[in-house]
Amino acid sequence: MFETEQRAPRPFFIAMELFNACNRISRFIPRAIGNSLAALEAQLAAERHQLPLWLPVFMGIGIIGWFILPHRTDWYALLCLFAAMCGLGISIGHSRLLGRALIISGVAASLGLALIWFRAEHVAARVLARPVVTNFDARVIAVEYRAANEKWRYLLAPLHRPDLPEKLRLNHSLAPPPDIIGGVLQVRARLVPPASASLPGGYDFQQVAWFQGLGATGTMLDPPRLIQSPGRRTLHHILNPLRASIADHITHKLSPAAGGVAISLATGNAGQMPAGDADAMRQSGLAHLLSVSGLHISAVVGATVLLTTSLLALSQRIALRLPIPIIGAGIAALTAIGYTLLTGAEVPAVRACIAALLILIGMALGRRALSMRLVATGVLLVLPLWPESVIGPSFQMSFAAIIAIVALHEHPKVKALLARREEPFIAKMARIILGLILTGLAVEIMLMPIVLYHFHRTGLYGALANIVAIPLTTFIVMPLEAAALLLDLFGLGAPLWWAVEQSISLLLALAHKVASLPGATLMLPSMGRPAFALMIGGGLWLLLWQTRWRWAGVLPVAAGAVLTALAPAPDLLVTRDGRHVLLRLDDNAVALLRGRAGDYMRTTLAEGAGMPTDSLTQGLADLQDRHDVHCSRDACTTRLHRDGRTWTIGFIRSDILLPWDEMRRYCRQLDIVIAPRRLPAACAPRWLRWDRPALETLGGAALSLSPPSIRQGESREGDHPWQRAAEKTSPSGLTVSRHSWFVTYQ
Repeated sequence: MFETEQRAPRPFFIAMELFNACNRISRFIPRAIGNSLAALEAQLAAERHQLPLWLPVFMGIGIIGWFILPHRTDWYALLCLFAAMCGLGISIGHSRLLGRALIISGVAASLGLALIWFRAEHVAARVLARPVVTNFDARVIAVEYRAANEKWRYLLAPLHRPDLPEKLRLNHSLAPPPDIIGGVLQVRARLVPPASASLPGGYDFQQVAWFQGLGATGTMLDPPRLIQSPGRRTLHHILNPLRASIADHITHKLSPAAGGVAISLATGNAGQMPAGDADAMRQSGLAHLLSVSGLHISAVVGATVLLTTSLLALSQRIALRLPIPIIGAGIAALTAIGYTLLTGAEVPAVRACIAALLILIGMALGRRALSMRLVATGVLLVLPLWPESVIGPSFQMSFAAIIAIVALHEHPKVKALLARREEPFIAKMARIILGLILTGLAVEIMLMPIVLYHFHRTGLYGALANIVAIPLTTFIVMPLEAAALLLDLFGLGAPLWWAVEQSISLLLALAHKVASLPGATLMLPSMGRPAFALMIGGGLWLLLWQTRWRWAGVLPVAAGAVLTALAPAPDLLVTRDGRHVLLRLDDNAVALLRGRAGDYMRTTLAEGAGMPTDSLTQGLADLQDRHDVHCSRDACTTRLHRDGRTWTIGFIRSDILLPWDEMRRYCRQLDIVIAPRRLPAACAPRWLRWDRPALETLGGAALSLSPPSIRQGESREGDHPWQRAAEKTSPSGLTVSRHSWFVTYQ
């Protein structure tokens, strides 16, 4: 007889094959990892001189991570991640370049997180608990005029009122008495806590006010009365009246339009420009000319160095015996510091002044005036002082622009193309103009994602406009204005003021012309953080490396651009308090739940929806005036058709409590219900219930229906100090589950 062969079951053979495959792979993995580490080590060796440039980048990553992550446990987890980077570097070996890079990067990121954490807790100040009307005495810190709303803005420090914040900001329509800085006013005002962002991607004044030490804002209800004149004069008390005196002098010499530009260049106060001219400057991409920053500081420093060295070189004895470049750099440094103080020493001006001082030191030492390492050094000097500025548009735009300029002019092909040479005058001028065009395009491309992220719009012709506007401002307007102010000391400045008027009028005419061109402004809804991070990270990768692997940065830039382009415009925008709603209807018309909303709220909603803000009157209708919307005194109801589905949406408008049964039946008919107050649990729509507590938790929301997606704002639930302060000022005083607003999805 034949014996039956015993065969192992099939799963056993499969398991054996998997085991053998894993064994072969395990032998291959160490070799593959070793080869990858060797290739990465060789690549880093080729980029050895560029590695220090990433030190401020990783410090910025630590700072940004602290802002993005909401809870203290998240910050500790992030510190653990950075510590793991250091541990990985130690395991690779500090003798290897990759190991040292990981260790230094982890330490830099941890230092950035620690800096912003300490800074946020260190600037802690009292925040007003709730809106209040009160009388108090306050010392005047600063006063400036805001032409956009025709108001005077007072920065005050209340006296003998421990229940009020240490610093607050008030508006009033009447001009203040002369020589008021440092004096004491008797004030009656309505004060409110600093407002947080009302929409996703909106301006979070609450966060900005925290780092500025502002605990309240408001409006004076009566004209302020000066009860004590300024006492001991400090530098601050001397510069503020001087700044106000210069602004008043320019106002009497120039028209309001030209005077607003001239005042912003001389004193740093851009609030006196007429609203129409300010909008034209923004839409044409020339608004950066109005705030004192790197362009203005560099113009002052360059003019001072040129004038000083030229005058000193006229004397043969001085030219032969004294180091003229060092003397010129020293005088230019003093001029830069004085101009920075005169213009208010705002953070952008201080950053530009620090960068200018570094350049002057490099020139005095015979080093190259501008390089990537100098830019990185400037960032490293700024971050310990103002780590919160990393998330602001001013810091991002100024350093992004300078990085783009330096990277462009350090590229070998561009350097060879723009190098000076013996050639006819026309060819030389054409080469200079080409350099200006390339520089403008590089800066505009680098700044576009930053401007879109923060302001939701960008000027498409800004690069071309800046080719004319920057030389006009730097080489004509500013020197003429400085000379006119100087000659006015002797009563001889009248001819130059005429020239200043004409040159600024030319600048404003250029701004209005560019702003009126078809498609001059690109409007987009709020850009998401992932898309913004991809574009900025990819851009830095492109600009900071020099070998061929820099082109890998094109992939994240392209991915971020695609995400931004494909992001749907919201069909529904709801503010944090639920009172203001923007709705995009079936015929693509846009309407507001409260048609009488103020200009600020209309502008905020229009920007959040990606609409041009110059069409606020015509573009935003009142929801109750629409024939396809049914409104009563208490509620409005409409239907939207998206992707073959009909959505029924209800908006509660009044604070009057509706009958229980009627409210329950009404909610049952709806897919979405939105209310500026708490809704009862019996109000159960088919999909979403956004009432006041839920919207406070969400921080406002943007809803797209094709396909359905929700984007929420900054929640009040977090451990950041301004969020902890906001919990005490919450109007509802309610704690709401993060997901209680989501009912069901059909």
